[in-house]
Amino acid sequence: MDDALVAELDRRAGSRQRSAFIEAAVRQVLDDEQRWEDVEGALGSISDTGHEWDSNPAAWVQQQRRGDDRRAG
Repeated sequence: MDDALVAELDRRAGSRQRSAFIEAAVRQVLDDEQRWEDVEGALGSISDTGHEWDSNPAAWVQQQRRGDDRRAG
């Protein structure tokens, strides 16, 4: 690894916590990559028409929000 990168890593994580910091960073990147794979895999899975909200999406969202007693405001 580049010396400047190691110095920044030590500044942020501490020299005794490098491995834990790198592990957390790798996990986060892998989670992000999986999330994007899931999003891309879902593209096109909902048809373009035939939904309750097609005629007026804003009214449909408002109705959904009002119908949920758990919502405040």
